Amino acid sequence: MEELQTALKLLQLLLGMRKRLRVSGFSMLPEFQPAEEILFNPKAYRRKLPKVGDIVVARHPYQTTQIIKRVAVVLEDGSCFLTGDNPSASTDSRSYGFIPLNKILGKVTSKFP
Repeated sequence: MEELQTALKLLQLLLGMRKRLRVSGFSMLPEFQPAEEILFNPKAYRRKLPKVGDIVVARHPYQTTQIIKRVAVVLEDGSCFLTGDNPSASTDSRSYGFIPLNKILGKVTSKFP
C-alpha cells in the first residue's frame, strides 16, 4: 500500500498537480523536520479560500523565499494570518502581518515520498 501511495505522489508531481519543496528551519516542528520534502497543491485555492488549520506554502512578504506555515485566521478577502507550529523558532504573521491570498502558493498535501 505504501508503494502505491508513493507512486501516486510521484505521478501527481510529474503531471504538475503537485509541486515539491524542501523544508528549511525549525518553524514547523514537530510536523515537518528540516530537510524533509513536502508536496503542495498549487491549485488548491483557485476556487475556495484557505481554511484555519491548513498548512500552506506562501511567498515571504519581504524576501524572495517561500515559507511553510499554518493558517490561523482567514479574512473575508482571503488574506491569511500564518503561524509556525513551533512559535519560538518561527518568523510568521506575528512579525509581518496578514499575507494576501495572491501570495499563498498552495496547500501542503503530504510529505514526499
